[in-house]
Amino acid sequence: MTGILNRVHSTPEKSIPALLEVVRPVLHSCQETNAALASLVPPNQFWRFKDMWSNSLRTAVYSAAFVEYLTSGKLISLRDVAENLGIKEEWKDCFSLAVEDYLHGLISLVNELSRLAVNAVTLGNFEEPIRISIFVKDIFAGFTMLNLKNDQLRRRFDSLKYDLKKIEEVVYDLSLRKLTVSKNDNREPTQP
Repeated sequence: MTGILNRVHSTPEKSIPALLEVVRPVLHSCQETNAALASLVPPNQFWRFKDMWSNSLRTAVYSAAFVEYLTSGKLISLRDVAENLGIKEEWKDCFSLAVEDYLHGLISLVNELSRLAVNAVTLGNFEEPIRISIFVKDIFAGFTMLNLKNDQLRRRFDSLKYDLKKIEEVVYDLSLRKLTVSKNDNREPTQP
């Protein structure tokens, strides 16, 4: 999934829906794997075995979140990710999507969106970095409301600051070159 999604950085905006149609079946195939895992884990042993699949699950969360962003420009909820991945509520004592894994997936999404902001400009899409900036600022604001301990999630959260800064620099450069339309300006953007 991540290999296919990585193509978005060199794909023109009009071709992204076709790329997403290739990713969706792979994403939905995770449902079978998750069902198989849920059947293998004994009842009430979720936390004992959780670390065995956390990285793969975080990658699946990132992929689902990236597909949702590219499709609708919105953030996918924890419940919707679990539904996309076929994770059922009745499995909660043996297999579920932990909030921590969901948050790690969102951080990976922001990391990838900072790359996309730069690459969108090279493909001539000057509005995408602005959409990404607004989206990432909302996610960052949500993370700042969390009381994160000094652990892996906290360290990864710190990377969001650098991603946000990188995106803001792209937007700043675009506005300096007058490649975007400001809210107070109804003129068309100038092309280089």
